[in-house]
Amino acid sequence: MNKKFVLGIYDDEDVLLTAIENMRAAGTKIYEVFSPYPVHGIDDVLGIKRSRLPIVAFLGGLTGMSFALWMQIWMLGFDWPMIIGGKPHIALPSFIPVTFELTVLFAAFSMVITFFIVTNIRPSLRVNVFDKRSTDDKFVMAIEVKEGVTDMSALNNLLRSTGAIEVNEKEVVK
Repeated sequence: MNKKFVLGIYDDEDVLLTAIENMRAAGTKIYEVFSPYPVHGIDDVLGIKRSRLPIVAFLGGLTGMSFALWMQIWMLGFDWPMIIGGKPHIALPSFIPVTFELTVLFAAFSMVITFFIVTNIRPSLRVNVFDKRSTDDKFVMAIEVKEGVTDMSALNNLLRSTGAIEVNEKEVVK
């Protein structure tokens, strides 16, 4: 299945942010914006909601901490109790390093796994590069053209009026 896109190429991030606001105000749905580096405030302008990944990190860290404490208490207190250096079987201060490390490990793994699942990233993913200059020095705004839309010149003029230095059409296989 082929999808058609109109690409607006910009060379300044401030012009891009203003263009995004103008395109959204005109009622145009923006498919994606590509930039060579992170642009401060672009999420707010595009209307992207704040990520819930920190909640996943907290829950993963809480799971890691609970697992670490349970594991150490079980192993050193019940399964194979040993008195080492005069310490009691369950010595919580000596459990802190392992607990910290497993908390960080579980938080990191839970975030990475959740990110891959939510974004549908997999080894067989085919990535469409709309314009190679977006990895170097240009900003690219992609707008998907729905079937039945015949007024491409109006969309091209709208992109040019927002400051696009170049407007291209591209068809990609989805």
